[in-house]
Amino acid sequence: MGRIFDWIDERFRVKDPHRRFLQRPLPEGVNYLYCLGGVAFTLIIILLLTGLLLSLYYVPSEKEAYQSVLRITREVRLGRFVRSLHRWSANLLIVFIILHTLRVIIHRAYRAPRELNWVAGSLTLVVAFFSGFTGYLLPWDQKAYWATEVGTSMAATVPGIGRQLLYLLRGGPEVTGTTLIRFYSLHVLWLPLVMALLLWAHFHMVKRQGISGGL
Repeated sequence: MGRIFDWIDERFRVKDPHRRFLQRPLPEGVNYLYCLGGVAFTLIIILLLTGLLLSLYYVPSEKEAYQSVLRITREVRLGRFVRSLHRWSANLLIVFIILHTLRVIIHRAYRAPRELNWVAGSLTLVVAFFSGFTGYLLPWDQKAYWATEVGTSMAATVPGIGRQLLYLLRGGPEVTGTTLIRFYSLHVLWLPLVMALLLWAHFHMVKRQGISGGL
């Protein structure tokens, strides 16, 4: 990677104008545990790229969603691989965000002046969970249907606004094609937008405040 970057730099002179951004001092004690957040970000990029490829063939329709997933898996060249890569990247994303969060807790990197960065990172975990939940319905099979039925039913238990929240998620009293469209919209548009804003805030604060040195 260093040789590739040097080759690019010889032609575009990236290092000099961006040296302040690319070369930053690191505190003592930094090790591979500090790479957990970077791994999570790499998985987000993989999810974005594989999701774009899957969207070329997926049909978010009550009648065609399941068949389009079968077509991706069985007929599209490398379709099974791309779908599996997307699914495993989603699972690993949750794992690495949790590991990154534990590292932050152990090193007390949530203390002032980094408390807002902690909030942004915690919200990123919530969005990642919700992205996984909305994506689970998209294959539109029995397993996805009943998991969504149970998951959205929990919203009805919220005091005072439970019924309204249930209707907001499902688009009606039952899990139907409207729910599928709503989850697809959340999964490919709204949640990625929120994730991008949270990541921008997270990285911007790390850039301004520097990396926490630990305990």
